[in-house]
Amino acid sequence: MQEAKDGALVVDEKEKAIKSLINLEPKLKEIVQLEVHYLDNIDSTNMKPEHWDKMTAVIAENYDKYDGFVITHGTDTMAYTASALSFSLQEIGKPVVLTGSQIPGSKIETDGRRNFVNAVSVATMDIAGVMLVFDEEIILGARASKVSESKLDAFETINWDLLGEIRIDIRLSDEHKPRHNRPLNIRNGFEPNVIVISMTPGVSVKTLMTILDSGMKGIILSGYGSGNIAYEYLEVIEKAGEKKIPVIVTTQCLEGATAMHLYDVGKKALDLGVIQAYDMSLECITTKLMWALKHFPYEKIKEVMHTNYTGEINKEGKIY
Repeated sequence: MQEAKDGALVVDEKEKAIKSLINLEPKLKEIVQLEVHYLDNIDSTNMKPEHWDKMTAVIAENYDKYDGFVITHGTDTMAYTASALSFSLQEIGKPVVLTGSQIPGSKIETDGRRNFVNAVSVATMDIAGVMLVFDEEIILGARASKVSESKLDAFETINWDLLGEIRIDIRLSDEHKPRHNRPLNIRNGFEPNVIVISMTPGVSVKTLMTILDSGMKGIILSGYGSGNIAYEYLEVIEKAGEKKIPVIVTTQCLEGATAMHLYDVGKKALDLGVIQAYDMSLECITTKLMWALKHFPYEKIKEVMHTNYTGEINKEGKIY
């Protein structure tokens, strides 16, 4: 990114962006051989599922050429991309590391240099899977969430341990998966017509009914507390079932998990067929549902959402 005349941050031109990235730390050539594959240079706010498909395809096409992959990414939707790639690159035997910066690399105070160096370093280690490296943390891709718009430690792991930490050295936890040589299993493709609705007192039932007729393929309701949904919206859930539109219920609380059986307002929604999200992050729920809708029929969605593919869900109630 670079600063425009009006002070707003805009994307750099292709060649300038590549040069800026490579020049962040020239000494990297002493420890790795870097090659740049240019995909897009966009503000990550404009990220779409087709970009995830493109990233997956490039990694698959070049899988045997490299020991690891680093994706530089804008912070706004980085957690969504990390989760999405976790499902399209399941059981990958090499590291795919996402990183970025809060301060543009062109500025002297940028955090981009440190994050990029650490991401490249992690990509050389005995570790496999999709992960996010930012500030001092190595986070499992499907557990990452952006929690601050300005702090340099902008990301946190949701309801789980860190994969590792950046100290004076890089320390991996026992949770990390080592490299392996098993075949790469690509499951590309995401259904974009998914919507997230945060429940608020008094939201119109009519409005929610309209959404059911809008062409949406999946709905995520962010409920109260342990995943509670007010009685008046049960008719919306019932109609969604009739139209075979899966409804996933999560909690508005950043930490914790759904436990919809605890209150009648949650249990009645469960009895009508909603799928509770347990301890998954919102970014993970969204991308996992998009992925599931692309690859499985309606009748299998609940099973898929409750299957632990990459460390993204724990139904036993253990919260870190």
